[in-house]
Amino acid sequence: MWGIIPAAGRGSRIQPLAFSKELLPVGSRTEDGVERPCAVSEYLVERMILGGADKICFVISPGKSDILGYFGDSYAGAQIAYVVQPNAEGLCDAIFRASCLVGATEPVIVGLPDTIWFPENALDSLPDCPLSFLLFPVEHPEFFDAVVLEGDQIREIQVKHRSPASNWVWGAFRMSASGFRDLKALWETRGRGDEYFGTLVNSYLAGGGAALGIKAGESYVDVGTLHGYRTAMTLLLSRQELGASRLMSKRQAKLTPLEAVALHGADT
Repeated sequence: MWGIIPAAGRGSRIQPLAFSKELLPVGSRTEDGVERPCAVSEYLVERMILGGADKICFVISPGKSDILGYFGDSYAGAQIAYVVQPNAEGLCDAIFRASCLVGATEPVIVGLPDTIWFPENALDSLPDCPLSFLLFPVEHPEFFDAVVLEGDQIREIQVKHRSPASNWVWGAFRMSASGFRDLKALWETRGRGDEYFGTLVNSYLAGGGAALGIKAGESYVDVGTLHGYRTAMTLLLSRQELGASRLMSKRQAKLTPLEAVALHGADT
């Protein structure tokens, strides 16, 4: 399965940066006992691999060779390829430029590289169907693409709507091989004029297509603004503290009563 990462945007909301916004350091990781900064796009790559992707395609602009230099040809066992989007012509154009790599029977998953979300394995919940979206609850859906549902069937995607009818927004999506081909064909039939994927999906639904919305997301942060960057740092810190607390609880559960008393005394 391919993971497609549209990474050709300028990132004007968080400029000036001396590098591509997808390499913005957010949080850290420890490798071989050494802590190092983590690029924001690494979180998406890891989640795609957890979701079954064994090949990753970055769609980059001509000036973003630093992404190629950072990731190289592989990451955590997944192969990485790069496709160039000459001009910033929207998400649909970026996604379907990867069609030169995607095989006739290969499904794809798509995510945004300047976002961080949990749980890490949420892509596992997306079914093998023509089109399904991973949904997250947010406080301000007007800044995103809100998804209106009837059960788990998507009725409409409201793109940056001032008063959206839902607080659930999509954070990633999956297409089967046939779904990818059908949506690409529809985009071409519409003159390649859809800048946003949501408008293309609405046309797909109006023409008899179907899409599922899966409410498996818990938290979602767009790191493309300074406010989002600060929120992401807070979210990562809280998740780290939660993980440490759970680990301590598991360790304490294995202690004998005498060991537990000794540990409590050491903490105080």
